[in-house]
Amino acid sequence: MLFKLSIRNMKKSFKDYAIYFLTLVLGVAIFYMFNSLDTQQAMLEVSESTREMIQLMVQMIGMISVFIAIVLGFLIVYANNFLINRRKREFGIYMTLGMGRRQISSIILIETILVGILSLVVGIFMGVFASQFMSVLVAKLFEADMSEFTFVFSKDACIKTCIYFTVMYLAVIIFNTLTISRYKLINLLTAVRKNEKVKMKNPIISIFIFLASSILLGYAYYLVTGGVHELRTGDKLLKPILMGIVGTVGIFWSLSGFILRIIQTRKNIYLKGTNMFVLRQLNNKINTNIASMSIICLMLFMTISALSSSLSIQSALDSQLEEFTPVDVNLYKPAYLPESYVNSYTKETIYYTEEHKEDSRKPVSYTLETNGYDMNNLKDIVEISIYAIPEWTLAYSLGDYYEPTKSQYPMLAYEMSESIIRVSDYNKIAKLYGEEQYTLNDDEYIVLCNYEQMSDIRNQTLETANSNIEINGKTYHSKYNGCKDGFVFMATTEINAGIILVPDNFELKDEWMEQYLLVANYNAETEEGKQEIENILIGSSDTEFFENIKEKGINLDGISKISITESSKGLTTIIIFIAIYLGVVFLIASSAILALKQLTESSDNKQRYAILRKIGCDEKMINQALFRQILIFFMMPLLLAMIHSIFGIKFILSMLEVLASPDELLPSIIVTAVIIGVVYGVYFLATYFGSKNIIKEEE
Repeated sequence: MLFKLSIRNMKKSFKDYAIYFLTLVLGVAIFYMFNSLDTQQAMLEVSESTREMIQLMVQMIGMISVFIAIVLGFLIVYANNFLINRRKREFGIYMTLGMGRRQISSIILIETILVGILSLVVGIFMGVFASQFMSVLVAKLFEADMSEFTFVFSKDACIKTCIYFTVMYLAVIIFNTLTISRYKLINLLTAVRKNEKVKMKNPIISIFIFLASSILLGYAYYLVTGGVHELRTGDKLLKPILMGIVGTVGIFWSLSGFILRIIQTRKNIYLKGTNMFVLRQLNNKINTNIASMSIICLMLFMTISALSSSLSIQSALDSQLEEFTPVDVNLYKPAYLPESYVNSYTKETIYYTEEHKEDSRKPVSYTLETNGYDMNNLKDIVEISIYAIPEWTLAYSLGDYYEPTKSQYPMLAYEMSESIIRVSDYNKIAKLYGEEQYTLNDDEYIVLCNYEQMSDIRNQTLETANSNIEINGKTYHSKYNGCKDGFVFMATTEINAGIILVPDNFELKDEWMEQYLLVANYNAETEEGKQEIENILIGSSDTEFFENIKEKGINLDGISKISITESSKGLTTIIIFIAIYLGVVFLIASSAILALKQLTESSDNKQRYAILRKIGCDEKMINQALFRQILIFFMMPLLLAMIHSIFGIKFILSMLEVLASPDELLPSIIVTAVIIGVVYGVYFLATYFGSKNIIKEEE
């Protein structure tokens, strides 16, 4: 009998279960999608290093899934609490008819299990199909081969999802049992007549709190934008975070204290249609939901910031990788080794052999050829020497601006010698890279720097007459009054902090030589062929060349386009997936809490809507009032979150200025807006139709 009654109740309360069911299904689907990444077909068609990066991402997502499960668990309990409160009068009637608390708990248990099983099945079904699209996204980000794509079902992800959500449902069952055990019959029967007490706030105090909160938020915004360079440590970052939280709570606390009073002075607005009813309802909602609206606002802020920033970083890196990896490989080694060096850890003095010292006086190609490497594997070869003059340090380059710069940026390596390259050598590389080439007179030099912050520091000196440098008894001056764009070593983005180009007749001594650099492309047409050459030079293949280098202890190092691409894409993809995972879950949680809050309000205020009907309001006016009320209730935390996000995104990009720029933001903001619009919109419509159904119910 109890089972049939539970089925009948579920059919009757189907619309009440809509938000609850939607939240469960989305939670299960997302949980399955992200925990099935390691078994997707896209993972099987990548290189070994990329596979390792993916495994790291999977491990991190696994750890984050524990936190996500806790968030979803609280959300499910909260949603279930709405359903229990909604049915208090029903449970009171059951008890009046002689049904005990144990039987009522059994009915709720059966309903919870049935809804849980149904949502789990539907959620996993949606997750399985959605995860196939996730494969395409992963393949695109990691540039994996999808030519042999097949449909994949992750047994491990399914089991993990079932276990996590079973634990959540056990928590819900325990919560329901405890809740029912505390109910008294009189409270259940009169629950519909109980209204929450609303305390009126002093409007003067409310306006003062609003202004103080606005100033507090404004100062926090300034700290994370204008004073961003002072927020490089966690303790300093905590201050604007706390200010943002306090300011957000203050804004919502104060709004209900004066906004209604202000609108009441505008009679043409306040007395028009059902505006009086809508505004008073909103005023009460804000007043009684300060904590929840503040939390929702902050969660939406994190969602917008995380999604927009991570997607813009990915977009920026994709465009910059092509620009800053123009060739296949850079190989380099130290030049003119000294007699010995002291090991920084063991303090032991290490003496170089004659073979080491002899090799350090030869270019990279000499090392390759003498150790059995086939130079036919390379093409477009360019070799140059990079020098370091002991007295030409960064401090010397800055001249009169050294002291003020050091006081502002004390961590820079001011005593490190600048990297010096002959202009003709640089032009060889610039031609191969497709970069601008330069010419110099005998008394000129050029500073190449594409790292924006360092370029700004150097330009202070280069813009003045203090840029003169005296070396070897001769004075040289900067050809330009600022840094020029350029680089020598490949990287993911603009990280060249400074290279000095000097005339070809500049006297450079052999002992000043710092390192040799070889730049080349692989002599292969296919990606497989390039990877084979890569494995010998940069990888760990057991070849004669590798064994010779290892045995002799020659310090030959390098970086390649393939390794840079894989590592940068791996890092940014991890950031993106974690940001999407957390962002979407926070978005669902925020939307669900707002929806449940509004549904609860609609249930509590049925009598007020009944009074509107009695005084002559038709259903169209009532529905319009309900729509405006829910729309404003949903938009208030979102609007403040959007304002927070403007400054939050700017702060994130300033902290990661070498990775992304504001120009890359628009596409990611559009994608974020679409995601939020879809999820938020679905919950908004579900809330509106659910509330509309509630206020139509007969008493």
